[in-house]
Amino acid sequence: MFELKISSGTKKISYKNLSLTIKFLVDDGTLKKNISNIERIFNCRLTELQKYNFISKEIDEIRISKPSGKPDEILLKKVKLNDHFDADFFRNYLSLVIERISNEQIKYLHINIPSYNIFKKYFDNEEYYYQTFVEGIYFGNYNFDKYKLEKKLNKPLEVFFYSENEKKIKTAITSAINLMQAVYFTRNLQNEPSNELTPELLAKRISSEAKKYGIKVRIFDEKEIAKRKMGGLIAVGKGSINKPRFIVLEYKPTIKSGKNKKSKVKKIALVGKGMTFDSGGISLKPAKSMGEMKNDMAGASVVAGTLIAAAKSKMPVNLICLIPAAENMPSGDAFKPGDIIKTASGKTVEIDDTDAEGRVILADALDYASKLKPNQIIDLATLTGACVVALGEFVAGLFTKNEELANNLYKSGMKTFDRVWRLPLWDDYHKLNESSVADVKNLGGRWGGAISAAKFLENFVDKKIPWAHLDIAGPSIHNDSRNYTKKYMTGFGVRLLVDYLNNV
Repeated sequence: MFELKISSGTKKISYKNLSLTIKFLVDDGTLKKNISNIERIFNCRLTELQKYNFISKEIDEIRISKPSGKPDEILLKKVKLNDHFDADFFRNYLSLVIERISNEQIKYLHINIPSYNIFKKYFDNEEYYYQTFVEGIYFGNYNFDKYKLEKKLNKPLEVFFYSENEKKIKTAITSAINLMQAVYFTRNLQNEPSNELTPELLAKRISSEAKKYGIKVRIFDEKEIAKRKMGGLIAVGKGSINKPRFIVLEYKPTIKSGKNKKSKVKKIALVGKGMTFDSGGISLKPAKSMGEMKNDMAGASVVAGTLIAAAKSKMPVNLICLIPAAENMPSGDAFKPGDIIKTASGKTVEIDDTDAEGRVILADALDYASKLKPNQIIDLATLTGACVVALGEFVAGLFTKNEELANNLYKSGMKTFDRVWRLPLWDDYHKLNESSVADVKNLGGRWGGAISAAKFLENFVDKKIPWAHLDIAGPSIHNDSRNYTKKYMTGFGVRLLVDYLNNV
């Protein structure tokens, strides 16, 4: 892939050798005129076939070579403002372009951003509109070849963005780079094989990165976990030789004093499921696709990545990140169906299925979060296949009884295209988790599996604290929904949370 250097271009464009420029043309009935303008501006001639193709309904892109150079090639992309256009269009398209040109010898990429006024109804502000272009470049450039013997050397690529507002594009570039570096960190963790990312190694990787940005880190080992009576985490992790860890991260913003001192910052707890591998335990999973369970720590990586992004951008929110990390393996020491375990809250759990382990470790983490008395708690977990059955692979399930939380998370999801969809959290579903021998059972049966999992978690959250649960089982794993989600684990959730927290 490329070693990127991204900057805003000046009004006077200087094209060097080995350059490609991208121009977007809106299909609004003026394509013929705009093509003539392109020929005049770039001093080039399109063939009649190219013109007819581009104006036709079937073709939405043509690439033109300029033997005289300056630039060497022009890529014309048609934009149709129809029912299929969405706020992810430019991000998604540019991610594909970067992947397509990765084997070419292009050194300079010039991207002309269309006027914001044309797209105002799809983007809530101009700066974020620009940011989606930059994010697309980074998404397309992501690669995970750490364990390949033969690696391709990253080639230098300078990317220039041209917009109507030079100040806003510069701010958008800075914001996007800080954000996408955090997304890269998240994705790298998710794509690691589980033999290289045990609970202890996950804790070390996150700690090492977090400390670079002044984030306070505490890691509880198995002795400290036992001392704190985190029975859920102990039970799930005891079947593996790789013992559990409980990771506590805290970011506090620096607030200047004075007459214009801001009101007290909000304290928000982010909780992420950190199953570094989930075999299902005694309730062993089928072998097919079990390798994807290296990503069962996606929630953990997302909240850690979010915290790092917040620290890099000096976000004015006090964030506490809690990660229960364990490996669920079958052994003579493993917890078993029928076991009754006592969690840190004092509540007991009947184990009906050891493959419903994520909610068991989250029980201890949510209790810990509640005792910190934050203003809000948000947890993320690859919790249920049932959520993927209900919503598909490209959207996360949202569960909350708080309308403000629900509305704001939904808005941030639609803006960033890390989309969420709300499912019910009605008390009718409590009966699914009822146990005759313990306070609650860890599996609610066949129907409404994602909902009964969320209702299980609700038992361990202080009712006075606004809480939302995000089931990211579908969109965190590689899928065909977008160009940038097809090959690797996706990092879904970081952009969602960063936008949400910026507006708290």
